[in-house]
Amino acid sequence: MKKVHFPKLPRLPWSRRTIPAADRKTRNYDALKRLPEPSWLEQPLRSSLEDNLTALRDIFKDCSDFVYRELMISPERKGMLAYIEGTVKSEDLQDHILRPFILGMMLKDPEVNGTLDPLDETRISMSQTKTMDQWKMVSAAILDGNAALFVDGKSRAYIFSAKGGVRRGVEEPQTEAVIRGPREGFTETLRVNTALLRFKLKTSKLKMHSMTMGTETQTGVVLTYIEGIIDPKLVEDVKKRLSDIKIDGVLETGYIEELIEDHPFSPFPEMEYTERPDTVTAQLLEGRFAIFVDGTPFALIGPVTMWQMMQASEDYYERFFISNVVRWIRYLFLILALFLPALYVAVTTYHHDMLPTTLILSIAAARESIPFPALVEALMMEISFEALREAGIRLPKTVGQAVSILGALVIGQASVQAGIVSAPVVIIVSLTGIASFTIPRFNFAITVRLLRFPIMLMAGVFGLFGIIIATTLIATHLTKLTSFGVPYMSGYSPYKHTDQKDIVVRAPWWKMTKRPSWIGKDNNKRAKKNMNGSPTTEEGW
Repeated sequence: MKKVHFPKLPRLPWSRRTIPAADRKTRNYDALKRLPEPSWLEQPLRSSLEDNLTALRDIFKDCSDFVYRELMISPERKGMLAYIEGTVKSEDLQDHILRPFILGMMLKDPEVNGTLDPLDETRISMSQTKTMDQWKMVSAAILDGNAALFVDGKSRAYIFSAKGGVRRGVEEPQTEAVIRGPREGFTETLRVNTALLRFKLKTSKLKMHSMTMGTETQTGVVLTYIEGIIDPKLVEDVKKRLSDIKIDGVLETGYIEELIEDHPFSPFPEMEYTERPDTVTAQLLEGRFAIFVDGTPFALIGPVTMWQMMQASEDYYERFFISNVVRWIRYLFLILALFLPALYVAVTTYHHDMLPTTLILSIAAARESIPFPALVEALMMEISFEALREAGIRLPKTVGQAVSILGALVIGQASVQAGIVSAPVVIIVSLTGIASFTIPRFNFAITVRLLRFPIMLMAGVFGLFGIIIATTLIATHLTKLTSFGVPYMSGYSPYKHTDQKDIVVRAPWWKMTKRPSWIGKDNNKRAKKNMNGSPTTEEGW
């Protein structure tokens, strides 16, 4: 038989195939290449304005939003202003750059027109200005929302920060609403988010380490922490993990979360995300770090523990005994969300004698006409509920509400009347769904909802023994899990008596004088003792 030779496919410019085999084996992704770019980017600026205009036209070829405008710097000297339309504030360009030059030319002031350097004199009234002499830097600055001024005879560009465009204002977070607490939430603008944090933490110890990620998106990322509280080794570890990220684009904090977490195959979240500046502030004060990404209103927080996922902002704004009751209810519903369907399946299938006779007879009467075993019945209802929830989130609000009402009628009343599912399982699934919504952190609530299914399967096969086996496996996994080296069950595993003041019980503020021992190692004292009006002698800080 004649051997057929298929033609070789052309090598894609953006592919791991462009990385040499030796680098792939050693995971040296520094060899990652960007898409081909104009040759101008590797060159310095020219002194001729015509040459610089040619370079700009080549770099921003086929970019209809790129704008350049020629203007007179002096009677003998031309200049050119370049920017991306929509990313700059046109009023700033008009008031602080164009108008001074135009008025200077109209007045024919020799002192004003005699200068060739706009930054050396008082013609530019914008505060954030700098010069660049490499096309790569100038191009990146223009793409980042700055305006660049080129002057004939000068081999450098003057960069003016005039970032603008349509951005969302500071609003109340949609995913973390509170009755008592601040109403401000992060936006998609990186510097607005860091400024919101600065408003709350007015200390120079709040450090912000900026970096750029994504070879194509050039996304701004900021790592922030409080120096003197956070463990310096943790900061170095996070910086190293962030610097190891080599990817073409970063559009949300989820990209970074998956790339720097300790156990990527664990179903449990190892970082917390939030829209609230007060939440980030509180976590930084306990010795954690936060990561902001330009273009997303969510900030990542780490390291985290499982107890942190069950805490809400309001726990610390309400009086401590109210917060404790609410927190205990939350833990109770966490257990129900995880085990209630499995317990129903196990008891109705294997352990009838555990229920009162009247109750088991009532359940048996309700299930008399159902053709499916309890496990199948519960799985059908749980999957339908998850599908209904997903559809309600993805659809527009008006349509989503209609789908929710329709789904509730079909899943509830209609399916019971049709004899597909029994009324008790509808109650069980409804109660489980409500219980899962009491978990404050969405990513942790998703994990709990998904873990219900394997536990139900184990209960359907082995009964209560299956639930015990599944619980043991989950507990073993949790005790081995870490978040940036911090045990996920810190406080109980390993056990620390001094850390029990903010886990299951939220102690009053005058008792929480120290930060958690597993985070604030160098400086764990956060308040003085005896602040509740006690006549005992005050101790120093």
